[in-house]
Amino acid sequence: MSGDSAGGERLLDPDEPPAFERVNPHGTARLLLVCDHASNRIPKRLAGLGLASERLDEHIAWDPGAAAVARGLAERLDAPLILGGYSRLVVDLNRPLESPELIPERSDGVAIPGNRNLDQAARERRLAALFWPYHQAIAAWLDAHSDPVPCLLALHSFTPQLDGARRPWHIGIAHGRDPRLAKRLLRGLAVHEDLVVGDNFPYAIEDSHDYTLTRHGERRRLPHAMVEIRQDGVETPTQIEAWVNRLASLYASVGTLEERH
Repeated sequence: MSGDSAGGERLLDPDEPPAFERVNPHGTARLLLVCDHASNRIPKRLAGLGLASERLDEHIAWDPGAAAVARGLAERLDAPLILGGYSRLVVDLNRPLESPELIPERSDGVAIPGNRNLDQAARERRLAALFWPYHQAIAAWLDAHSDPVPCLLALHSFTPQLDGARRPWHIGIAHGRDPRLAKRLLRGLAVHEDLVVGDNFPYAIEDSHDYTLTRHGERRRLPHAMVEIRQDGVETPTQIEAWVNRLASLYASVGTLEERH
């Protein structure tokens, strides 16, 4: 997709990657995988948002491990996958347009100099270059694969500690008003006695905080859920492969979901 904004100014240079990446677009699974926070890349024109490079390796910039799990799961399940191509600090693909976290001036206590005092044109440029192309790609795939009804699964990761408190869950399954897929996933995870599983923990899906699943899953009445894996469990290839295996087996147990609203 183009990096041009509605006003004609370009955010992405021609040699930079596009706003999103498609993996296995012709996969046969009745499932679309999405990964909103797959990348910590910053467009060159934004000069790292004024942050030290090591900050961009931290969770404030992306969901470490989530993209690797999503790619492995797409391969195992023969499922299509759409991944965001740039950091959540540039524009967060999973935030409503009115959210202060859409283009955050601070994240987990860290100031983001390149996001301060943006005018409306600068904000619209980021939306036009990154936010809307990603969501248009999701909508286009769902439009083209509406029968039979697919599932929509969003892959994320979360920090082991927040505000000094240890978070005990190895994995969390989140849902909003539609719990169909989440409840089945939770029942499947219950057989893993070694895992601490969060039911809408550490996060729940909320209209004020989430965008991807509320827009593409809930509005279309598709079975959908968010999978959150603790980041210290997806640091190595062995750990990532273990989660791919667990989630592939888990999906196989719910892959015949037939209910429709």
